[in-house]
Amino acid sequence: MPTFWLILVLLALTALGFWFGRRRALASAQGNPRHLHSLPIYYGANVAMSVAIPALLTLVVWLLAQPMLIENRVSATIPQELIPENTSIGLVMSDVRRLAEGLDLAVDQNVMTRGEALALDASTTDVRALLGSVGVALGSEVRPEVLAAAQSYRKLSSTGSTAMTLVCLVLALIGFGLSARRTHKDFRARNIVERGVLALLVLAASLAILTTVGIVLSMLFETVNFFGLHAWTDFFFGSTWAPNFRGDSELSMLPLLWGTLYISAIALIVAVPVGLFAAIYLSEYASPAVRSFAKPLLEILAGIPTIVYGLFALLTVGPLLLNLFGQGEEGFLGLEWMTGATSVLTAGVVMGIMLIPFVSSLSDDIINAVPQSLRDGSLGLGATSSETVRQVVLPAALPGIVGAILLAASRAIGETMIVVMGAGAIAKFSANPFESMTTITTRVVSQLTGDTDFASPETLVAFALGLSLFVLTLGLNVLALYIVRKYREQYD
Repeated sequence: MPTFWLILVLLALTALGFWFGRRRALASAQGNPRHLHSLPIYYGANVAMSVAIPALLTLVVWLLAQPMLIENRVSATIPQELIPENTSIGLVMSDVRRLAEGLDLAVDQNVMTRGEALALDASTTDVRALLGSVGVALGSEVRPEVLAAAQSYRKLSSTGSTAMTLVCLVLALIGFGLSARRTHKDFRARNIVERGVLALLVLAASLAILTTVGIVLSMLFETVNFFGLHAWTDFFFGSTWAPNFRGDSELSMLPLLWGTLYISAIALIVAVPVGLFAAIYLSEYASPAVRSFAKPLLEILAGIPTIVYGLFALLTVGPLLLNLFGQGEEGFLGLEWMTGATSVLTAGVVMGIMLIPFVSSLSDDIINAVPQSLRDGSLGLGATSSETVRQVVLPAALPGIVGAILLAASRAIGETMIVVMGAGAIAKFSANPFESMTTITTRVVSQLTGDTDFASPETLVAFALGLSLFVLTLGLNVLALYIVRKYREQYD
């Protein structure tokens, strides 16, 4: 049974369990809900949870574990001597999976039967042409060992799917039977359901934490592998970024870190004043009609894809800055400061425009949350509106404003597309904002793009860069918490 239909069957059993649990509870109370320990809905929810939770959890775990187990088992059947030179087992397994999916598609389209797919012989059948007729393009001729592995992969997948269906249905039926059996008027269904909901809430909270831990550990393990191949002193204290997949690479993160911080600083210089002043105007001075029109219009900027901002930087802002600062005597002050449209200033300005709604919208909500009594008290003592904003409203809202600025900084540090199209790809130290530079995120994408070997330091360095970026943003969050707590104590 396909997974989609299995989920529908489990949902149908869950709905049936809910209905049956309510009816059985009311029947045990002779139709009078007052004789029940809990409301009828709790009895139905108890049976529904007993049906759905064990089966769905098993389904999720099975779907996650089955592909890995099958791939490990199939890859173990492929001898090392049959793996072509300059090819890894991962690439071979990619061909195996694609071939298995093509055979499944051919069976679904009635091009061949299941028996014919299992008996297919690469030496007598043009498998590539056969699968091409159903829309599956293979890059090369199918070798016998790859076809045998694909057939084994399909067989194990089919067996695993059948076993998964049976196990999930059996668990659902067992849960239905056990919960229905103990459903009676004195059963404490509400207590059981509330504990089950509490467990689901704890599980949801734990998933977020475990996901973060998993991301950090995955980067940490690959970073350890990187430092086993490349000197950590060169990575942290070197001054040159020069990857060379043929060897003799210089992989220092400092030029990339400098570019990241430099572009982010320019972005914040643009975004923070504009966004904060916009928030003050919208919350303290704008009329309701202006606010209802201006705030949604400002927040539209947050919904624009970053690739659009990148095109804006490449086609509009970059050439504009080049006309101002890069045309010799015809340029600004007669100085030729820019030699191309890509520069730190180009990426920083466009990134700052992108961050304006983050700062303005959050700051506006925070300023509006300041109690009106503080404003009334200040105005009653004779302060003007501007003095009230400067001396009362902004200090009271400062913790939230700092949080908004730090959120914008984290977004700036993690931005990629604007940097790729607006700042260039040169890793170097320079204080000139009119020169091209690059950032950590851009280099991570570059090192992991294309046909790369995940055992080389030139590829593994991407994980070390990612972990360094994680530590940097974590430090920003810790700093934000410190500032928020300090000023919140002062103004609460």
